[in-house]
Amino acid sequence: MSISTSSRNWWEQAVVYQIYPRSFADSDGDGVGDLRGVVSRLDHLSRLGVDAIWLSPIFESPMADFGYDISDHCRVDPLFGGDDDARLLIEEAHRRGIRVLFDLVLGHTSDRHRWFQASRQDRTNPYRDFYVWRDGPTPGRADGGPPNNWEAGFPAGARAWTFDDLSGQWYLHSHLPQQPDLNWENPIVADEQERVLRFWLDAGIDGVRLDSINRLGKDPLLRDNAPGLPLRQQDWPNLHERLVRVRSVLDKYPGTLAVGEVWLFDQQLLVPYLSDDELHLAHNFVFARADADATGLAAILSEFGDLVPDPGRAAWFVSNHDEPRPRSRFDRDGYGLQRAELIAMLLASLRGTTFLYQGEELGLADTPIPPDRVVDLNGRDPQRTPMPWRAPSVSGPGAGFTTGRPWLPITPDAEAMNVESQRTDARSTLNLYRRLIGIRRDRLRAVTGRHLADVPVEGVLRVVNQVPAGRYETLLNFGVEGAVVPIPDGARLLIGTDRDRRDVGPGRVELGGLEGVMVEHRYSEVHER
Repeated sequence: MSISTSSRNWWEQAVVYQIYPRSFADSDGDGVGDLRGVVSRLDHLSRLGVDAIWLSPIFESPMADFGYDISDHCRVDPLFGGDDDARLLIEEAHRRGIRVLFDLVLGHTSDRHRWFQASRQDRTNPYRDFYVWRDGPTPGRADGGPPNNWEAGFPAGARAWTFDDLSGQWYLHSHLPQQPDLNWENPIVADEQERVLRFWLDAGIDGVRLDSINRLGKDPLLRDNAPGLPLRQQDWPNLHERLVRVRSVLDKYPGTLAVGEVWLFDQQLLVPYLSDDELHLAHNFVFARADADATGLAAILSEFGDLVPDPGRAAWFVSNHDEPRPRSRFDRDGYGLQRAELIAMLLASLRGTTFLYQGEELGLADTPIPPDRVVDLNGRDPQRTPMPWRAPSVSGPGAGFTTGRPWLPITPDAEAMNVESQRTDARSTLNLYRRLIGIRRDRLRAVTGRHLADVPVEGVLRVVNQVPAGRYETLLNFGVEGAVVPIPDGARLLIGTDRDRRDVGPGRVELGGLEGVMVEHRYSEVHER
């Protein structure tokens, strides 16, 4: 199998699998995952049936934010291997028919980046205007406070400005102080970041995930945020002209994709990002943060369908390297895995592009982190622990991830919750995911129009998809009590979360508590004519 160059919109109804390289597979025994480790596990992803992989940043970095503080966008960090390993990964993924997305950070760099180091030297340095430098109320001094009241994205409540003693001014950072914001008011900055984008597109990647892209636009007057009004430090109208520039680069590479991390919590605010000359897809955090509740999910899905003219422009996900795993997040009463599997069935049913995070296919929970093993002070270690590939009793304490000491603890559930054990267990979460992805690929690629979401019976979410040959219904009982739901006469069972279920109907399905099914109703030849 190989990549088809004729499929311009390959991402429509695709499944994209996020890899957190530090925790996926370690090829050299240093306890940290790397690119050759990823290459060694591509066959797992091929068997799973994913269409593409998205790698969190692999570029040269001091790792203050685990790679999202980039000191050289065009070099692979030695922790992950070398530039040749990146090319090998692209080649081997493509050989298996899997496309590759890289995670690019356009809005900031590391404070170790040569641009920032040069900008600190003096205020006349050519690189000074690559970043946002300002005086505070007391020029040349820190004691008067920062230039405005903006806060950084994390840690919570931290100010978005740091005073630099060397040059005597404050610099802006939307995240950590080690991640100074680039000044996109300077057209040369845009030119340089477009050069980075072209560098990796020329290397053969199939698109990019753009980190924290809503931060690319800020009030150029740097006015204070005011209570009750939108933040002036993000989602400012000037960012859209910048996204148009980014998209114009991608359009010169047919079949490439831009998906944005648009960290906003109002679906209406996503709409401008999805104009035809900006992002192809935007991650939907309203959906991602929703509870496992039929009524709430139906309202979110229906609202998005009403807002976005093209129903295929959605990027659905429930977890990533920053978000808790669904099994833990929905485990309010010991039924976290059952709810996580319902969400998996929902993701397989939605019109748009599905994003999965490594380990979701195993039903992994967040891993408890002992105090002496904490790495990320912002609390994201539990969802970033290494992928368990084999039972520790067979492979040793590294669970097939590493022969060394893993940089974060392996899940205590690794003996049963590992790829090798689940692969041979027909009732496993892994094999449920494989079947769901196969159904999505084989039956829902040709879905027409938007999916319809409603609540036909209290506690049950129904998602309906039409394809030329028939109708598909996904019925998800988020209640702990059973429910009886009507279905079309002649509908047949495709798959259920209850591994013992063999059929449905006629004309109804009796769902157990926290049970989901997908049913198919094929149109007759007379109906088709």
